[in-house]
Amino acid sequence: MIDKIRFTREYIDRPIYTERIKPFIGKDIIKILVGQRRIGKSYIMYQLMDYIEKTIPNAHLIYINRELKPHEFIRTDDDLYQYVHTNLQQNCKNFLFIDEVQEIQRFEYALRSLLAEGVCDITCTGSNASMLSGELATHLSGRYIEFPIHSLGYAEFLRFFTLEDSNQSLYKYLTIGGMPYLKVIGTEEVHAFEYLRNVYSTILLKDVVARENIRNVSFLNDLVEYLADNLGNMFSASNIAKYLKSQRSTVSTQTVINYITPLLNAFFIHKVNRMDINGLKIFEIGEKYYFEDLGLRNVIRGYNLGKEIQKLLENAVYLHLLRCGYDVKVGQQGNYEIDFIGSKNGNRIYIQVAYQLMDEKTREREFGNLMNITDHYPKYVVSMDEFNAGTNEKGIQQIHIREFLMTAL
Repeated sequence: MIDKIRFTREYIDRPIYTERIKPFIGKDIIKILVGQRRIGKSYIMYQLMDYIEKTIPNAHLIYINRELKPHEFIRTDDDLYQYVHTNLQQNCKNFLFIDEVQEIQRFEYALRSLLAEGVCDITCTGSNASMLSGELATHLSGRYIEFPIHSLGYAEFLRFFTLEDSNQSLYKYLTIGGMPYLKVIGTEEVHAFEYLRNVYSTILLKDVVARENIRNVSFLNDLVEYLADNLGNMFSASNIAKYLKSQRSTVSTQTVINYITPLLNAFFIHKVNRMDINGLKIFEIGEKYYFEDLGLRNVIRGYNLGKEIQKLLENAVYLHLLRCGYDVKVGQQGNYEIDFIGSKNGNRIYIQVAYQLMDEKTREREFGNLMNITDHYPKYVVSMDEFNAGTNEKGIQQIHIREFLMTAL
């Protein structure tokens, strides 16, 4: 049974995450589901709770969410510790679930004690990377595991909205993105964007401005708009500072870094560093930024699929690699750039993204850059081009973007 409050919320399974987490249930390690606010972490936790109730006899679940009135008083580690001990059941297997654990002051002390006592299995969600990693790493090093949760992938998007795989469905996905609650709001753009504007405001004000004590909100908005305009472009904090100065916004390079970091911590954007393919060196200067959700990016500066589809496709491919568990870098080999290098379990894949491959010059650039790589890891050119999709040219596979986004790599 679940303690005190019974939830009867409907949800759609997201096995790409639950199947990764299930092997750690009942193990002496804290499970942390991390990701941007409103990305669906709570509902994945509900799925795990239902799974436990159905598969583990004598399971007793304790659920804590400070947004609920009965849990508002749980403000500190002492409150948390006492509440859990008050609600433990004897002769049961106790499972503790905490939503947005970073909202509880010094939560890591309570979790450390509960874990050491072995009184319950612990799963939490969190929306702030620095707070979670810093405090957990300090007090619970080696005793927790993070599971990154992302917005809906294209395959999930089709399943959530019962859509057929088609270019029209892909364009809809690239336009409104994959925030799970759009299932309730609907895919009509006017309603979807109204909801997404509210999500954006909540993330910016609650997870960035308030939590990080941001003073210059106007500059923060300018910075976010700049990142949205330059989606997938290579630049540095110094470049951003120079551009914003040209727009009469006088800031230093360090100020840019200080304002980008909270956006990264809120999982709102992702930074992708450059890597030298031959020497595996990570370059300190020059990186790309992509958004966690395409819909949120599009409400910031508007969108024009005709002009921006290349950037949006890149962002979608990058997010798909993250969902598949890859560590992603931009590849550099001399003067040649590889859009993405994905690394996982000692293996690697190389990916070039192109909207169309209709002219020979584009084909030579996309395929030629990959041909310069001499190792034997898989290489892909991903595009919207129907012609030659599924073919293999000198070991390089050309694949349609829709098929790629539906493939578990």
